[in-house]
Amino acid sequence: MLKDGLFTRFPRPDFALSLHDDDTMPAGTIGYHPGYFRAMSDAVTLTVFGRGGHAAMPSNTVDPIVLAARIVVALQTIVSRENDPADPVVVTVGSIHGGTQGNIIPDQVRLQLSVRTYTPQVRARTLAAIQRIAKGEAAAAGAPRDPQVDAPSQSNSPVYNDPALTRRLADALKKGLGDDRVVEMPQKMTSEDFAEYGVAGIRSVLLHIGAVAPSKLEAAKQSGVPVPAPHSPEWAPDLKPTLTAAIRAESAALLELLSDRK
Repeated sequence: MLKDGLFTRFPRPDFALSLHDDDTMPAGTIGYHPGYFRAMSDAVTLTVFGRGGHAAMPSNTVDPIVLAARIVVALQTIVSRENDPADPVVVTVGSIHGGTQGNIIPDQVRLQLSVRTYTPQVRARTLAAIQRIAKGEAAAAGAPRDPQVDAPSQSNSPVYNDPALTRRLADALKKGLGDDRVVEMPQKMTSEDFAEYGVAGIRSVLLHIGAVAPSKLEAAKQSGVPVPAPHSPEWAPDLKPTLTAAIRAESAALLELLSDRK
């Protein structure tokens, strides 16, 4: 919408507000967080190259599947040993593809990564570490060529909730829904392109709304197994209390902001 000229074809808004469903809070609970709230996200594709051959004669090959497995494990040390935990980073290998048959060693494997950071410095260091580790493991395996690392030149922006506006809305929501239904929540490593409104200079706030039945959250706490989250095929918000609270929260927030127009 921004690329389509939203703020030139129509008047620029005073505020941008959003409400996102959440799996960590009881249905109908509103969560807020002033300042940086959602992370930057980079999609990285890593292709490693080997020398294929018959599975019965691995000594005649350079096995890229073993190489890829070593890289997956080594990448986790970026988080555990190279990064300050006070400035978080996540490196996830979400997809790995290589080979066509169990009796054939392929000549390449492709890995798809999701990298989450909050600052440009940590992002640059993490992407450089991925390149360094992949290249080093390939050299150690005797790979015929360096891995190919495809990373975007620029990441999406982190979500920054305007602190003063966030606290103002939190106060209004507490009055409208009750103090026990509006809570401050921690920042998350998930990302959200809603951030682009803030980058465009609009005072913005992304709120979360709990969407899980309290009984399910309690059962998950007891079992230690988290409930299904957004992006899971099993994600199913507790519809009525979630939707009702979302409408009430939206109404309370808009009435608070529109009060300036009186």
